[in-house]
Amino acid sequence: MSGYGRRGSRRNEPGSEDAPARKPPADMEAFAREICLRQLAMAPRTRSQLADALTRKEVPKEVSDKVLERYSEVGLIDDEAFAQSWVRSRHANRGLAPRALSAELRQRGVDDETIKEAVAEIQPEDLESAAHALVAKKLSSTRSLPPDKRTTRLVGMLARKGYPPGLAYRVVKEALTGAAHPDEDDDLSLPD
Repeated sequence: MSGYGRRGSRRNEPGSEDAPARKPPADMEAFAREICLRQLAMAPRTRSQLADALTRKEVPKEVSDKVLERYSEVGLIDDEAFAQSWVRSRHANRGLAPRALSAELRQRGVDDETIKEAVAEIQPEDLESAAHALVAKKLSSTRSLPPDKRTTRLVGMLARKGYPPGLAYRVVKEALTGAAHPDEDDDLSLPD
């Protein structure tokens, strides 16, 4: 095969002699703004996520910094608002606890102080209530398991969502003994 067909083509592979040289855009700043706007149109982004997108597109750092600074000034990039919104949404919809939320925000490039402020909005009673709701939702699907495996499964589910071990064990124990749900017909004894 000559190398020009659809399969096995080497024409556009990096390093091949036939690969066209990448021509930089005439207006790099406009190019950077367009990248940022496309990213922001898909979903809210942190400054770090946008900087990474610009780096991948080989936008020079000075141009990237200028565009990102301007977008921060006009409010298109706001890591504090992003973090607060992320925490509210992920805690309400997925039941995530501060530890898991902090890890997710860190992955998105949010600084530690901003993360700390955002997760501080979750009140202890809200955290416990969310843990009870998660366990109640999962309780019936673990009914056929032996008590020790059932406890392990439920505590593990809460741990993966970032709940502290003490709270996780207490909530699961309450759910399994019926203290949290007196109408629930669960007990810890094995069937005869």
